[in-house]
Amino acid sequence: MICPPLKITFLGTGTSSGVPMIGCDCAVCTSTDKKDNRLRSSILVQSATTSLVVDTGPDFRQQMLREKVKHLDAVLFTHPHKDHLAGLDDIRAFNFFSKKPVDVYADPLTEEAVRRDFYYAFTDTKYPGIPELNMHTISPEPFIVGDIPVMPIQVWHLKMPVLAFRFGKFTYITDANRIEEEEKEKIRGSEVLVLNALRKQKHISHFTLGEAIELVRELRIPGAYFTHISHQLGLHAEIEAELSNGIHLAYDGLVWEG
Repeated sequence: MICPPLKITFLGTGTSSGVPMIGCDCAVCTSTDKKDNRLRSSILVQSATTSLVVDTGPDFRQQMLREKVKHLDAVLFTHPHKDHLAGLDDIRAFNFFSKKPVDVYADPLTEEAVRRDFYYAFTDTKYPGIPELNMHTISPEPFIVGDIPVMPIQVWHLKMPVLAFRFGKFTYITDANRIEEEEKEKIRGSEVLVLNALRKQKHISHFTLGEAIELVRELRIPGAYFTHISHQLGLHAEIEAELSNGIHLAYDGLVWEG
């Protein structure tokens, strides 16, 4: 599948608590640098004719307003944790203006959570104003949303399977700490890899900064951005200065085009 030119916007680059974290007065949470303010992780992927988001976290409404998004064709979910799907109800604003449902793509585990948490969108008797969703179950096979080809990639968040997605030469991975060799082959050849890098210290279910750097080098990806960042990683400016050529910390509002 040929991928059209894409514009990809980082809607959020923070971990589940966001940055600043409630109640914290550390140097990162009190920083005046806007790049140290991180909403929950999500991206907006746009071609000339199609717009989709990966995950709708608790900050989804705020992210859509900030980026002035007027139209949305689809949502792709990575996994069922609340920091990645809690904002789905706000899809109804797009339903109102487009007068049609939004396509939602998820693996069976996440689909089950969506149908449970947003049960009122799937009942036989629907009241006015609820989200209108067309649910699609993601299989291991590539698929297409509008004119945007999507390659699903399975990664592991401790024992939970999580979906990563490759859009042409751009691969997006969040909430992972292990990738099997067969799935790594789907990432190879990417020009850009987005990867979670929670903090420097070891974590049970997320890549550390060092582990993320090692994986980028192993796969020989020329450009990388790290996301799903906690306040424990450190100040954006200081960590960015430690990184080698081609590897950067992502930040909210960052735009990649290619």
